[in-house]
Amino acid sequence: MPGNQFERMVFAFLTVLVTVHAYVFYSLYVVNGSLLMQLTGADSVLHALDAQGGVYMLGRMVPIRAVILVEFVLAYGLECLMGSPFSFRFACKNFEPGKTHPVIFESAVICATVGLMCPVMSFLAAWLYYPYYSGFCLLTLLANWLKLVCLNFPFAFFSQLFFIQPLIRTVFKVLFRKERMDAAEGLSA
Repeated sequence: MPGNQFERMVFAFLTVLVTVHAYVFYSLYVVNGSLLMQLTGADSVLHALDAQGGVYMLGRMVPIRAVILVEFVLAYGLECLMGSPFSFRFACKNFEPGKTHPVIFESAVICATVGLMCPVMSFLAAWLYYPYYSGFCLLTLLANWLKLVCLNFPFAFFSQLFFIQPLIRTVFKVLFRKERMDAAEGLSA
């Protein structure tokens, strides 16, 4: 869908912008929300986060804005350097972009992206949210990583395939409609 490097960077930016917010929400509210409320006695997850002073990250409590910013920077860098290029290559190994229906090819790219990004981002999250207060143990890090992959992969797969990527592709088409129309007119002239 993106035709040049600038468009790829914008597409990755939009994708990561939505994805990071979705995963932070998923992690804090869906996976850990009940525990946070139980530990603090708060009546909502947001109040529980305020009561505990933020989110535990890198051995200290940080505001949720900092969590989103750190995860955004890491995810955007990984998406631009690894996720987009490799997932496109993996999809091209199994499907020819010009001969395969666009929905099938885009789905293959999405699946490859999730297959690459979910384990890597889960590993980074295992480091970022590692329980440093109890000391470091490689087995604990690996167990946390495996747990995060198991929790995140189904959500990543279904949210990317059925919600995030269709939304981003629609927004992208609206943003770059004029450039596409200008390019099409230039080819027909």
